Amino acid sequence: MEHNEDTIDLSRLFRVMGDHKTVVFGIVGACTLVALVISLILPKQYESTTLVQTRTATKVDISGAAAAMAALGFGGGSVSSPTMNYMELMKSRTVLEPIIDSLDFDSDERPDTKKFAKKYLDIKNTKGTNLIEVTALGDTPEEAQRISQAVVDNFLLMQTDKNQQTQSLLMQFLDDRISGTKKEAEEAEAKLAAFSREHKVYSPDDQAKAAIEQMAAFDKAISEVVVEAKSAQASLDVANEKLGEQKSASRAYSISDNTTVQKIRDQIVAKRVEIVGLEQKYTDLHPSVQQARKELEQLQRSLDAEVLATVESNATTLNPTQSQLLSKGALAAVNLAVATASESALKEQQAKKEAELGSFPDDVMDYMRLSRDSKVKNEVYLNLVKQYEQNKIQSAMESMDIQIIDPANLPDIEKPVAPRKKLITAIGFVVGVLLAMGYSLLAYRREA
Repeated sequence: MEHNEDTIDLSRLFRVMGDHKTVVFGIVGACTLVALVISLILPKQYESTTLVQTRTATKVDISGAAAAMAALGFGGGSVSSPTMNYMELMKSRTVLEPIIDSLDFDSDERPDTKKFAKKYLDIKNTKGTNLIEVTALGDTPEEAQRISQAVVDNFLLMQTDKNQQTQSLLMQFLDDRISGTKKEAEEAEAKLAAFSREHKVYSPDDQAKAAIEQMAAFDKAISEVVVEAKSAQASLDVANEKLGEQKSASRAYSISDNTTVQKIRDQIVAKRVEIVGLEQKYTDLHPSVQQARKELEQLQRSLDAEVLATVESNATTLNPTQSQLLSKGALAAVNLAVATASESALKEQQAKKEAELGSFPDDVMDYMRLSRDSKVKNEVYLNLVKQYEQNKIQSAMESMDIQIIDPANLPDIEKPVAPRKKLITAIGFVVGVLLAMGYSLLAYRREA
């Protein structure tokens, strides 16, 4: 009976293996032993993890507007969350280079920050949460713990320094504007007092008081948008200062030409004028006034979302810090334009309302104008001072963007994560079995 040369008689193969069992078991044993020796020779590595939590609500416009984008369906998942930005910043040179220097690498073996992060760090975020796990590898338990903790500590120092610099600039710009506004308020009060003494007009009659009360809503709205404009200008100046020479990035500020941005801006201006009209008829607690204010807030969130979406699409090549500064600057620029347009529209409506109120003697009209001008400038000054104090509080809070939940643990010296002895030995055994099978097949062919 003829046999196909390509077929293998398993019973005969096993018989051949039995005849050469010394060699077969020797190959398997040798490979397994070599793998075991290798697993014992390889340096041990230990793993330490630090768990931190990021604050979801940050001071500015960025996180709030990003949340608005998600709620309104803008931008999908393309907008970088603060948590993802923090994860990338933890791999920056500012954070990692002091750690690399402390490990005493030989000059020819010293890794750069990218290689170090890839080899020694595993920074991950549990999807849907604001938790970050910073896991570090080290040759000793103490080294692993030191690296993991140092990454978080250095990042906190960097964030604190960055926030202090930004807040310092913002406080400086606000302080300059407060000084100028205070001077304007004092000059307005002095003009009113001088006019009263000269014309002996100290208290308007009932008709004039009624007219002043009707105009109070315009005065309040105008003072609010003036404060918004000054604050936005300060934020824009800070962003420009921090971005420095990156002039190409500043093109994103010129997004007021965006059709959608223009449309929302016009809607915000119209809504503010509408609110003033309602406040002349009703109190702040009236449902119509409250509903109009809610609609204004919704429009502002839509505007922030559209601005961020536009900036995000044009700043994909920037690092997280630059992207965040650019977003803040773009938001400030657009909000400045909105506040300026709102002020112009409100003053236009105010002038029309003044014409409708009827005629008063010239001295009474001048008194009303000076009185309202003094009131508006005082409100602007007081609101800027209030915002200045709020920024001082915020400056102290900014360093708490990251909170350590679990400090870096000290690994058990008896439980290294590498080398994995059982796995390496098992691989050696499998390789030995494969080599033994190959040897047996060769012996089988020779005896065929």
